[in-house]
Order: sequence, then C-alpha cells, then structure tokens
Amino acid sequence: MVCSGLEVRLTEGKKKEKSPRFLSGLKRREKRHSRSLSGSLSFDRNAELIETFRTQMQISEPMDALTRRKLVRLASEKSFGQIDVPQITLGLLNGTTKSEFLNEKSYIQWKNRQANILEELLSAEKSVGVFLAKIRNFEEWDIKMSPSKCREVLFSIRNIASTLSSMPGNCGVKGETYYWSAGYPFNMRLYEKLLLGVFDILEDGKLIEEADEILKLIKSTWPLLGITQKLHDVLYGWVLFQQFVGTEEAMLLEYAVRKVRNIPSSEDVVQNEKKYLESLVCVNDCSGSEIRLNLVQSILWSIGLWCDNKLQDYHWHFFQKPSLFKGVLSMALAAGNQKFDASGNMELMLNASNEIIDSKVRMYVERSAEAACQRVTDAINTGSKVDKKHLLALLASELKSIAERQLTVYHPVLRHWCAESGVLSASKLHRFYGERLEPFLKNISCLSEDVKQVLAAAILLENCLIELHSSEQVEKGVHSPLMFDFEREIGEIARPIILDWVIAQHARILEWTGRAADLEDWEPLSHQQKQAASAVEVFRIIEETVDQFFELRLPVDITHLQALLSIIFHTLDAYLQKVVNQLVDKHNLYPPAPPLTRYKETAFPSAKKKLVESVVLDNVVNKKLGALTTSKLCVRMNTLQYMQKKISSLEDGIRESWSAVRVFKDQTRPDEDSHWTSNGILEMCSESVDELFVATFDCIRDSAADAIKRTCALVGARVVFWDMREPFIFNLYHGDVEGARLETILPQFDRVLNNVCALIDETLRDIVVKSIFMASLEGYAWVLLDGGPSRAFSDFDVVMMEDDLNILKDLFVADGEGLPQSLVEEEGRFAHQILSLFSLRAESVIQLLMTSSEHSSIGLEAHKYGHRHLGDAHTLIRVLCHKKEREASKFLKRHYHLPPSSVYDETAAEDASMKSPLMADLIKRSASFRWSDKSSSSFRSLKKKIQDATSDFRQVGW
Repeated sequence: MVCSGLEVRLTEGKKKEKSPRFLSGLKRREKRHSRSLSGSLSFDRNAELIETFRTQMQISEPMDALTRRKLVRLASEKSFGQIDVPQITLGLLNGTTKSEFLNEKSYIQWKNRQANILEELLSAEKSVGVFLAKIRNFEEWDIKMSPSKCREVLFSIRNIASTLSSMPGNCGVKGETYYWSAGYPFNMRLYEKLLLGVFDILEDGKLIEEADEILKLIKSTWPLLGITQKLHDVLYGWVLFQQFVGTEEAMLLEYAVRKVRNIPSSEDVVQNEKKYLESLVCVNDCSGSEIRLNLVQSILWSIGLWCDNKLQDYHWHFFQKPSLFKGVLSMALAAGNQKFDASGNMELMLNASNEIIDSKVRMYVERSAEAACQRVTDAINTGSKVDKKHLLALLASELKSIAERQLTVYHPVLRHWCAESGVLSASKLHRFYGERLEPFLKNISCLSEDVKQVLAAAILLENCLIELHSSEQVEKGVHSPLMFDFEREIGEIARPIILDWVIAQHARILEWTGRAADLEDWEPLSHQQKQAASAVEVFRIIEETVDQFFELRLPVDITHLQALLSIIFHTLDAYLQKVVNQLVDKHNLYPPAPPLTRYKETAFPSAKKKLVESVVLDNVVNKKLGALTTSKLCVRMNTLQYMQKKISSLEDGIRESWSAVRVFKDQTRPDEDSHWTSNGILEMCSESVDELFVATFDCIRDSAADAIKRTCALVGARVVFWDMREPFIFNLYHGDVEGARLETILPQFDRVLNNVCALIDETLRDIVVKSIFMASLEGYAWVLLDGGPSRAFSDFDVVMMEDDLNILKDLFVADGEGLPQSLVEEEGRFAHQILSLFSLRAESVIQLLMTSSEHSSIGLEAHKYGHRHLGDAHTLIRVLCHKKEREASKFLKRHYHLPPSSVYDETAAEDASMKSPLMADLIKRSASFRWSDKSSSSFRSLKKKIQDATSDFRQVGW
C-alpha cells in the first residue's frame, strides 16, 4: 500500500494499551454511519481502515510498527522500478535484527518465513538457495556475519530478483510481470489471506462493516499479485464459499453464489487474459487420478464437487438445515458443468443450457432418493429388534417421511430447474418399496397385526407418493397418468379379510356387553356421572372397535360399513333388551281393588277391618321388584339418556370417519367414475350410506326412547304405589276424611320428590316428575274409587277433598319451578270430575248408572286411570259404594245385594278376590245392556244377571 502511493503513519509514538495485543481488535466496534467515498480516501479514513485491517489480520502492534518502518524506508529509496514481492521481502530483511522482536523465537520464525517466500518466488535460480541457507542459519547470519556481509547477501539476492522481474510476462496482459505466473501459487494464497480479513474474527460467519472499503484497499494489490477482475471474483467467491462451509451461514453462501455467477465465460475474456488464466495450472485428485486444471477451473470444480457430494444425498445433508438447500443447489448450477474429453482435459461450461441443468438436477433427485432408501433400510435392519413393528411397516413410514419432505421442502425448489422432480422422486420410492411389498402381499391369509400394520402403512405411503407424483401437474391444472397400484392390489386382498375381521368382532363384543350388563348393580358412577358403569363400558368397547376399523386405513366399501353398523346395532339392542327385560309391568305395583261393600251409617264408625294390602306376586316378579328400587330405576333412566346422547355422538363420529375414507378413495382415483371401485364394485352413494345410518341408529334411538318411557312410568308407580303406599294409598282418608288429610303426608311426598330429583339427570327431571304426578293422580283416584270399606265420603268431605287435590297439584307446580300449571290442570281434571260425582245426589248417580250403556261404545280399555271413565258402570257403582248417603246404600242393597261395610271380613274378602274375580265380569256384563226410561224390562234383566253373577260370593262377607 505504501509503494502504491498511500500514506502510512508510523506508530512508534502510539500509546501502548495495557490489554493484550489482539484484544483491542477483538472488541466489538459500534456501528458507524456509512460514508460515501469519492476518489481517493482521506488520510484519516485510510488510517482507520488500515488499523482495522491490521486487527482483522491479527498482526501485533510491534510487528506492525516494524513493518511500517521498513516499508517507509523502502519506499523512500526509489531505487527500484516496479515494486514486487521479492523486493518487499528483501526490504523487510534489510537491517532487521533480533533485538527488534519480543523474543528470539519470534524473530527466527519471521526470518524463516521471509526466506521461504524468496525461495518460492526465486526458485528458478538455483544459486539463490545458497544465500537463503545463510539467512536461515541463525548462528551464521545473526552472530558470525557482520551487517555489511548480510547486506551483500541481500544485495546479491536483489540482483537475482531484479533480473527475473525485468523479464517480460508470458501472456502479454497489461501490467503483467514475471512473478504473476512464476509466483502465482504464493500470490493467490496471499490474496486469499487478505480477503479473509473482511470476516469478523469474533463471528466467522459475518462480514465486518468496513468490508466494502477494505476490498477497495485490497484492490491496490492487484498489479503486484497478478489479480484480474475474473480472478478476484472467483477467489472471493471461493473464500466466501469456504467460510460458508465452516460456518453454514446462509448469507455467505448467497454472496458466494453472486460472485461465482459474475465470472464471465471463456468467450467473454480477452485472448491474452484467457492465456494467462490457463497458465495458472493446478493439480487435482479425481478418484485417485491426477487432473490438471487452471485456477478458475480448479476452484469451480472444487466447489461443484462439494455441492455434488451434498446434493446427491440432500435428504441427509440438509435434514437439519433445509434452508441451505436452495443456496447450495444454486451454487452447484452456477459453478457450471464440468466435462472431460477423451484426453482427460476438463471443459468447464458456464451458463449451461436448460437441458444440461435439467439432466443435472435429475441426477441429484434420483441419487438422493436411492441414498435415502438405502439409509432407512440399513437403519431399520439394525434397529428391528428394538421396534415391535413389522419391517415393511417401518420402511413405509420412513419412506413416507422422505416423500413428505420431498414434497414440502425440496420439490418447491427443484421444480424451478426440473419440473418432473416430484415424478422422479415418487417413482424411485414407489419402485423401491414395491419390490419389497410384493412378496409379502402374496402370503397374506388373515388380518393379523403385521398385516394391518403393513397394509395401512403401504396405503398411506402410496397416498403421499401420488400427491408428490401429481404435484407439478396439479399446479398446472393437468393430471398425469397414475402408475401406482398399491391400493388396487391391497384392496383386492384386504376386502374379504377386513370383512372377516369385522364379523369376528361381533361375538367378542356381544360377550363383553352381556357380561357388563349382568354384573351391573345400577349404582351411579359418581355424583356428576349419574349413569351406570355398564353403559360406559359398552360404548367403550364399541368405540374401540370403530377406532380399530378406521385405523386400518385400508380400502373399504359399503359392505364393511354395513357389517360394522350391524355389530353396533346388535350390541346396543342386546344391552337395551337386558335392561328392559329386568323391568316389570307397573300394574304389578297396584293394590287389588277390595270387594264392593255398601256404606252403613250405624256400622261404619266402628269398622276396624283392614284393606287387602297387595296381590300375591310370583317369585320372578318379586325378585325383579327387589332390584327395582326408585334410586336404581333413576340410574337406569340416566343410563338410557346417556345412551341417547352417546348414540348421536357415535353416529357423528362414524359419519366423519367414513367421509374421510371416501375423500381418500376419491383422491386416489381422480380420473375414474367415483361411483365405481377399481374392481367394478358399486361405490356407496350418499343416499345408501344415509339409509344404513338411519336403519341402525334411528331404530336404536326408538328402542331407547321406549325403554325410557317404560322406566319413567315404572318410577312413578314405584314412588306412589310402593314407596308411599302406606301413607298415601292405605292411610289417606282412612276412617274419616278430616282425620286423614293429604297435608299430613306432604312432607314425606316432598322428601321423596327431592330425592328423585337429586338422583335423576337434569334433562329427565320434568318427565320423571310428570310420571310421579300422573301416578299420584292414579293413586288418588284409587283412594276415591277403590279405597275399600274404610272409606266413605259425605258432601262435607268432598269440599276438603277438593282442597287436598289442589294442594297435591300445587306441590308439583312448585311455585312455577315444577311442572307447567296448564299440564297439571289438564291431568288433574279426571280426579276433579270424580269428586264432582261425589257431590251429586245419589239419585243422580243412580240415573247415570242406569244410562251408562250409552258409553259402552267407547270401550273400557281405552281410558286412563285403570281404564275408567266417568260414564262407565264400574266408576258409578264405586262412587255409590263410597257415598255416605242412605239412598245409595238402599239402592246397592236392593239391586246388587252388596253387604254393609261393617260385616266386611278381611280373610274372606281376600279369598274371594283371589278365587272369584267376578266383579270385573259383572261390570263387563252390565256394559252390554242398554237401559232406558221406557223399558224397565232391560233394567230387571240386568239386575237378575248382576244377582246371578254375585251369588257365589254373596255369602263370604259382602
């Protein structure tokens, strides 16, 4: 720099820093504002840049000061023509002694380095070796030889150097010297070292802020070192590239690619420079053979060789840093295409044609796919004992990962240079796996665990390969013909064995379901989960089977779906049947109607007989009733409601999973009619699938709804006619109304309702409370009509009974928090109508009885509350039996010969009720006659039939 005209300030007077000699240069420099450079740099800025560059080159301050002194003195002599490296080296050696260095070792290393430089540059003259030997000999040069003798030696070497430097260049390039060609290896290494100074010594992957300015300073060395623009570009690109290789900094790779792309082709270089560049010969090793290349070719060949090595297995080398893939590929293509002729000479083709680039990228894709396949095969074979999966399933999974990465990471880059990169990669992977899958497919006989793993993995792999194969065509809006056939082969093999597998699940699931139902104790899972554990277990088994079915990920058709839904239907239906079969008819809980008696005022107050409390039930019904407590019935209802919810979610899940299967099949056969599979089986259309789902799940829903309805009715009957039969059915109005009012049992009624509401699911509360209300109205009607000899009601009593009925209704309305008022009023209308009959005079009721044949066409079995209605004979006779009125008693005695309540005998009545159910026959017979005011013969005939019908039990206490 000094000899090229730049002023360099001497540094002897500079204040030494206390920190180590390099630390000041290692400290971070604050970012400076960029300065525009016009013409030559200012002296101060030059000084800053040279100081920065010294730090970057890691030259100590003492050595820097020494070098500056020598160079300034050399420049002042003006005794040379054109400056060259030997003259600079000799200038540095002239007069330098060991006292100028920190220690003897540093001096010897420095001196030998100068001798080595001279030896390399002046090797053409053998005589120079004698002089250099003296310089290297420390004892001779620094101890024995006098300073004048040393100067003579250096002068002799300078003469040799001057003679060589005066020789013309070989290539005729402007400014060329002898040392451009003769000393080029040293010159190029030295220039590389200078270029490395632009990299931050704290972070090798970063350029310093002053990099551009430093490069302009370095450019002053071009005439000295024989550097041309092309050489600079290729050397700077080479340095950037080497720095990238060491740091993997993407920015450096980007800069290197730009520099390499700037290298002009051979046609763009003038003839003399072309000759000069070709004279800079390097010897390279290529597969054990030596090839001779010029410097530019050698650097580009080395870069291309490194890139080829990485790109021929890019799946491996760019797995951790895929972001570098594009840059390395760009560098490989920018480095050109090398061709060797028959003589072994390499021809470097920059700006290669599209065909050549396409061929090169194809080679990368194919070789990388081959390398990836071989690598995963070796890894799987090595680790097969650790993983329990089948080798082919593992291989398919690994190849799928490769294909996915190819599709998402590499193909978007590769397709810019090779549109068919996806097709090439997919074909390679498909062929590699297909060769190993084919023998396995031939030996499949059942759906074993290995078969499920391998077939599912193969289908997933093929799906991914098809997507990769068609990626470029999809982007262009066209479809390439598909050459993949895994699914077709697997489908033909898998369809029958999948069906066998589904059928095999049937017996297993039914067995587990039956066992869960048999072991159920109908206790809630928890306070929050009020359903039974067996239902949860049943749906767990079903969902597990459904998951296994869809996790097969194999080709399926409507037959498989039908088989799966059939299993679900039979499983849930069997469970529901077990639940329903454990119920009893609610009428088993109703007390039998006591024998008919007529009220007798003189005898009734002293009547102390009891009512018949219950019918005699068989052992089966008794056993069932023992397990059908109110709490367990509530859990059953919760369980049925839970099933309703789970059925809907199960259906939605299967529909969604099936939809995914359909999408998968449609994507694999985009060019085929979507209604047909590859082997001609008709694909299910949406209507067929909907019909299957409706036939399965709607039927189960209906069955569950019926079971809920039956259980709900049983809950109401159980609460009223079983849990509260003593206080409500048997004691309400027992003896007299005023002493046995409804209000005495309201606390117990309220407690029972609270317990039920706490047990039942919130969504079922209203229908269960309604069922209890309906049962309580039935019970109330039973008390009024079938209450037996201990109950008789006067007109005064009816007023209190009306109040009690209103109280009962208010209990269930619960100040607007219970049942709707309109519903309560509607359902309570019949009880009010019965009370209205008791408000009538006996003559009016008798008249209604005589005209009851007008209602026979309605039919007794069509009415609620024990199949009664206000106009039938049964209801009217019961009203007359319970009325505290002489005319009613006289009518019943005269026309029906009913005994008074005072002579009612419990045992005899019980026997009569068990042996002779003739009252029902009496009522049925009475309904077959028509009575009218104009024909008393009809009434006499009916009376005779009633008397005949009651003759066999008239003597047993009636």
